[in-house]
Amino acid sequence: MREENIRALLMRREYPALKVVLNSMNNVDLASLLENFTEKEYTILFRLIQKEKAAEVFTEMSSPMQETLINAFTRSEIKELFDDMYMDDTVDIIEEMPANVVEQILDVTDRETRQIINRLLKYPEDSAGSIMTVEYVDLKKNMTVEQALKKIKRVGIDQETIYTCYVIEQKRLLGIVTAKSLLLNESNVLIKDIMETNLIYVNTHEDKENVSKLFHKYGLLAIPVVDFEHCMVGIVTFDDAMEVWQDEVEEDMSIMAAMQPNEESYFGTSVISHAKHRILWLLFLMLSATITGAIITKYENAFQTLPLLVSFIPMLMDTGGNCGSQSSTLIIRGIAVDEIRFHDLFKVIFKEFRVAVLVGFVLAAVNGLRIMLIYHSLRMAVLIGLSLIATIILAKIVGCCLPLLAKKIGLDPAIMAAPLITTLVDTCSILIYFNIATHLFSL
Repeated sequence: MREENIRALLMRREYPALKVVLNSMNNVDLASLLENFTEKEYTILFRLIQKEKAAEVFTEMSSPMQETLINAFTRSEIKELFDDMYMDDTVDIIEEMPANVVEQILDVTDRETRQIINRLLKYPEDSAGSIMTVEYVDLKKNMTVEQALKKIKRVGIDQETIYTCYVIEQKRLLGIVTAKSLLLNESNVLIKDIMETNLIYVNTHEDKENVSKLFHKYGLLAIPVVDFEHCMVGIVTFDDAMEVWQDEVEEDMSIMAAMQPNEESYFGTSVISHAKHRILWLLFLMLSATITGAIITKYENAFQTLPLLVSFIPMLMDTGGNCGSQSSTLIIRGIAVDEIRFHDLFKVIFKEFRVAVLVGFVLAAVNGLRIMLIYHSLRMAVLIGLSLIATIILAKIVGCCLPLLAKKIGLDPAIMAAPLITTLVDTCSILIYFNIATHLFSL
């Protein structure tokens, strides 16, 4: 309804009314809404957004929209936009833009800002330094609470957060002071007497995924970032950490579905790119599955002697793959939230073994009863029961071990997810099945 209202106002060129509607909306909702308009339309609409609000809306837009707007803006408009933007957001945008657009952005920034941008861009892509911001409130330990509050009022408008302030001396991080502490203490109390010195901080080269886990673990709003000399260089805020967390989840989901990770949106990715991101894994899994086919061909004489053997292969393979997928999914999740580590390997194996035994006996009993009722064959019931128990135990152990081993050697545990586990377990389950059948039926 709101989109239709905006379209109607835009067609009638009622810009004052449009300005009221746009500026009353939430920043994230507004950025999402603008994606439904043409380039010409959202360029007009964006210019109607208040200057202070425009920068926040801009950071929530997709890269193609941002590029279109920058190319449509005058030099002064670009300067106004990026002057109101936090430094980490500016760096994120620059990293996504083509060279000609980056030149336009850097051309309107002052020398000091360009130096900060260049410094942030030099940090490794997956490091804390690449997602930090240099906009924070710093205090001196000999300041009083009154002096600290005055400084916050003076500079806080340009900082990313004022809920946590950082006590610094000769660039070294000494402690932190929360806004709550400042408000609850008398005005003449010294900062050094109320600052917290038991600090949680990260190094500039710390993996950004580990940084995001610290927010989850300690419930923080911001984490200070220091260099190798313990000098304060910036902070990572909660919103940036959550973006990292979301990116990691999306990447793991892609890998677990046997696809290469893709940072673009679904509709923003071409058909060719979609196919390219999927086809390599599918080719690998398809070729791997030929091993299972070769094993089945090897036992074709057994089929001729006992054709009934063929009918149970799909059930056995599916059950093994599903059991392996269950275990691998649980272990990958445990690794992601730091609940399970490599030194827990034998504890995990023992637990999954016990689960597999229970599951295996229940499924074997159900299938054995079904086979006795339908085929009246005790030996076939024993064959399927033993094959199921052995396959489930193997699948559970493979499913729990491979993600931990992948993590140990520096690979993404998500690689060892359903498609790969299923392919491995399929091969093993066929070998188990026919070996037991050969001995039981003397084939």
